[in-house]
Amino acid sequence: MNSIFLRIYGGMLAVLVLVALLGVGALQLLNEVRADQYRERLAQGTFRLMADNLAPMVDVERRRAVAVWGRLLGIPLQIQAVAEVTLDGGARNRLKRGQVVVQQTGPHAARVYSLLDDKQGLLLTGEVQQVSEQLARATAFLLIDELVRYPWDEQPRRLAELKQAKQFGFDLRLVRLDQADLDPDQRRRVDEGDTVMALGRGGDSIHVFSGIVDTDWVLEIGPLYQMNPYPPQLLVLIGALGLSLIGLMVYLLVRPLEQRLSGLEGAATRIASGRLDARVPTRGTDSVGRLAAAFNAMAEHLQRSLSIQREMVRAVSHELRTPVARLRFGLEMIGDAENETARRKYMDGMDSDIQDLDKLVDEMLTYARLEQGAPALNFQQVDLGKLIDQVIDELAPLRPGVRVERGPSRDAPDGSGACVEAELRYLHRALQNLVSNAMRHAETRVRVSYQVGQQRCRLDIEDDGPGVPEDAWEHIFTPFLRLDDSRTRASGGHGLGLSIVRRIIYWHAGRAQISRSASLGGACFTLIWPRKQE
Repeated sequence: MNSIFLRIYGGMLAVLVLVALLGVGALQLLNEVRADQYRERLAQGTFRLMADNLAPMVDVERRRAVAVWGRLLGIPLQIQAVAEVTLDGGARNRLKRGQVVVQQTGPHAARVYSLLDDKQGLLLTGEVQQVSEQLARATAFLLIDELVRYPWDEQPRRLAELKQAKQFGFDLRLVRLDQADLDPDQRRRVDEGDTVMALGRGGDSIHVFSGIVDTDWVLEIGPLYQMNPYPPQLLVLIGALGLSLIGLMVYLLVRPLEQRLSGLEGAATRIASGRLDARVPTRGTDSVGRLAAAFNAMAEHLQRSLSIQREMVRAVSHELRTPVARLRFGLEMIGDAENETARRKYMDGMDSDIQDLDKLVDEMLTYARLEQGAPALNFQQVDLGKLIDQVIDELAPLRPGVRVERGPSRDAPDGSGACVEAELRYLHRALQNLVSNAMRHAETRVRVSYQVGQQRCRLDIEDDGPGVPEDAWEHIFTPFLRLDDSRTRASGGHGLGLSIVRRIIYWHAGRAQISRSASLGGACFTLIWPRKQE
């Protein structure tokens, strides 16, 4: 799949299917737990009432009562030892806490256990075929059997005590026959001593009504609700709806992203075909926006590098033409020279041309190395004062008519003198290029000064030459650029010295700039960079 949307959506679909399968299993387990709790809640009060009534009896009375209750209620009851019953640890603990345990034996049948005598280890067990109906009839029979032992006016109080003590899982109350929610036929049957089951008003529950003989009371049990398990279809519906909503949201989120990436792909294709001016719109500050900005920066750098490369090829071919032509001319003249003095003159000229070619190659290699990326810089403490003196001593003899001098300088305010962090070899080359450039165009003087501050340091190289026109200040550091007015080709150079200076100070996290010298009147080249490198 080539679409980002399809990949993300496919992954989310797989995850959702896995979650749905786990959800179905969890739903099944939850329904089983809810069913067990429902059956135990219905059987709790009835079986606890029977167990409490059997507890004070002797063994013979217990067996007789169990047999009678079993026939009357239609529930097979028996007394068993705890050791004879297969129960897990959790069920045994619930029995000891006074709860009943219900084990399902069929779709609507269950076996109910209630602790009868903890010391003797006896259980009351019953086989219930219809959990709701049989337990409701059994509950009505047992409660009426308990209530008839009390005067009719005390029966409501006794019922409330039993309801609280035995923790029935449904409501119990005594109402008068004329207040019961029954039709005439149902009232007649209750009056005759029958047990009546009536549907609740919503149709989702039942009420059990049993009359108490010799009283006006009717025992109402309920409402009894059927346990409705959560349907798996509901989970499937929720999953399908969730998948649709997730798909829509993912589409709305991923579609713009895919369109932006398609634009990036198109720009890369255009650049690969030679259209180096292709760019990508940079919208937003997210990862794609940052990628687009980085792509544009890469494209600009590539375009600039290729432009510089083309310019370098043209300039080098042009720069090589003159010294090569002079060398060819010198070779021809040596063959026609009449004496040793003439030959020596031509040989000296050829040697000068070779030096010029060697210098051009050195400058080209240096500039190409600096343009390719950050060189291996070994920053160290450099004394600007000593470095300036060294460069002056190296270059001053090359043009005796120009005086190279130290200008007024300022050391660091913390007492560390003129020490700054820099790459000594490259800083020496930059200062050498600027001083030699100033000497070529100066009339009589070149001045070098520095200032070292708390955070930054500065070098100024001034001359008293014709200066640089202000409209050329922005282009003076362009490779192979040589001005045609004040700084003519007759002054020498190949147009790479200032470009090398700019690159060197760039890798020092600084900048190179040009202005007019206020004191000497010529050009003033300035280098500014951090005193301490990070």
